[in-house]
This record gives sequence, C-alpha cells and structure tokens, in this order.
Amino acid sequence: MAPSPPTPSPPRSDGGSVDPLPATSRPRAGHHPGARSFRFRLLRLARGAWRVARPLLIAYLLILVIVMFLEERMIFFPARYPIGDWRPYALEPVDAWFHAADGVELHGWFVAHPRPRGVVLLCHGNAGNITHRDHVLRQLRDVVGVSVLIFDYRGYGRSRGSPNEPGVLADGRAAAQWLEQQTRLRPEQIILMGESLGCSVAVDLAADRGARALVLENAFTSAPDVGAYHYPWLPIRWLIRTRLDAAGKIGRYHGPLLQSHGDADTIVPLRFGRRLFEAANEPKQFLTLPGLDHNDPRDRAYYDTLRQFVEGLPEERD
Repeated sequence: MAPSPPTPSPPRSDGGSVDPLPATSRPRAGHHPGARSFRFRLLRLARGAWRVARPLLIAYLLILVIVMFLEERMIFFPARYPIGDWRPYALEPVDAWFHAADGVELHGWFVAHPRPRGVVLLCHGNAGNITHRDHVLRQLRDVVGVSVLIFDYRGYGRSRGSPNEPGVLADGRAAAQWLEQQTRLRPEQIILMGESLGCSVAVDLAADRGARALVLENAFTSAPDVGAYHYPWLPIRWLIRTRLDAAGKIGRYHGPLLQSHGDADTIVPLRFGRRLFEAANEPKQFLTLPGLDHNDPRDRAYYDTLRQFVEGLPEERD
C-alpha cells in the first residue's frame, strides 16, 4: 500500500509555507509563561515565612500553657510562716484560729480597741501576710479608733492550704463568721475593708451578707481586666479561670462606701478603681491620693478621713 502524501503547509502571504508547531510546543489556553515561575516564587516565600513563624508560634502556645498551669502562682504571692514579725509588741494581738467551710485551718490576729467606734474585718492584698500590715493595724486602732480582725488566706502566714479564688472567698466568709461570734455582731454591723485583691473578697462579702460600711483601697474591677492590662499580647480574658469580679458584684451592696486610689498606681491603674466606683450604689465617696503607687503607705491625713467616715456612719442597731 502506498504511503499517504504529506499534508501541505498553509500558504504564506509571500507565497511560501509555514510549518505547524508541534503539539507539545503550543501554549495552553489561559496560560502565561511567567505564571508558573510566579507561583513557584510565592510558594518558596510562604515556606520561608513558615520556617520563621513556626518556632515563634510554638513558643507562644507554650507560654499560654504555662499561664494556664501556673495561674495561681501569677496572682497570689504568699509569705508563709515564719516570714515576718510574729511578736509585734505595739499591737498585742490575739491569735484567731478558725476553719473554712472546706475544713482548711486559718489564722488571723484580732486587735482590740477599748472603746471602739466600730469593728473592722480587714482583707489584705495578694502578697505577704498579716505581719506586713502592722502599721495599718496600729493606724486603724489608734487613729480611726476601731477594733480589727485581719486574717491570712489559705497558704499565707500560718494558714494551711494553697490559695485560689474559691478558697480565698471561702476564707473571707470564715473570718467574718469568727468575728461575728466573738463580737456578737451581725454582718450588717461590721465594717468590711479590703486592699487590692482583698477588695474583691470584701465586695463578695458585702454583696451577699451586707455590711455597716465598705472601705476599698486600690481596688480593681476584675482579675481579667488587670491581667489584660499587664499582658496585652495574651488572650488573658479567655485564658484565666480566676475572675474576682468585684464590678459584677458591688451593685448588690447597698450601704456607705469609701474608696481610695493612688493616681500613680502602676499595678492597678486609677481607671480600674474609677470603673468599680461607677458601678457602686450611693452613698459613696472616692478619694484620689496624689503621687501614691500601689504599695505606698497611706499617710495620717488618710486615716483622719477614714475616722471621720466611721464617725459619720449610722449607729449600730442591736
């Protein structure tokens, strides 16, 4: 059989012919020769960025895990016995021993005034123990003229256990019950006083049990608010379990409030105290203390103001 004759090339305009392109050499529809090169460069760039970002992401996730597991250690800074001066000669405190609802043994000091204008339950802040508040106790007794019970949360001072939010709130209730039994007063006859973290404990008590008055020093709205301020690069509001939501509870307290805050506070900025104060009911009074940082001691003028506040309270009803 004779072979087929070759297909003639199409005629050129100059009378010649053009050889057709091989099939493998023809560009595909919609394909640009530089597109493949661009995608390749983009892929290499993405792989390089991932190599840099991967260790950073792993480190960030590791930090989140550490924060979750060490949450209480980042909030509570107890000084355990025997740290501190446990024989304050100027105070002559009476040791108070009692138990929280879950059985944890707690310790405190009761400092009595011979003719008190009132009885105060003092809830201290998140660091140290009761021995580090001896100056405050002297001012409350000698200047303000009140009797005071101060207590250590679980894990602080001579109190047993380890601190956490449910625990310290239960400790505040146990301390209030001890004070009521010793003085034969009702909850609404006791002045609740808190400093920093202790403000959340005092507000919790006032909201549920009432109080003759509420005194707050360097208070904050909630633990997540303060945590987000100090660690803005972490999702603190969703990460930590501890709430200490004073702002969400203070509206349930209806009674006199004296709140003070230093305007140079670097740990709990003044604005957090203001927000809590705005959430509180009348009657209320706010003192801005010029130049004071979070742990700076109050001066005599502050305790004179506190004495006037106590003197102006309605008389205790039997």
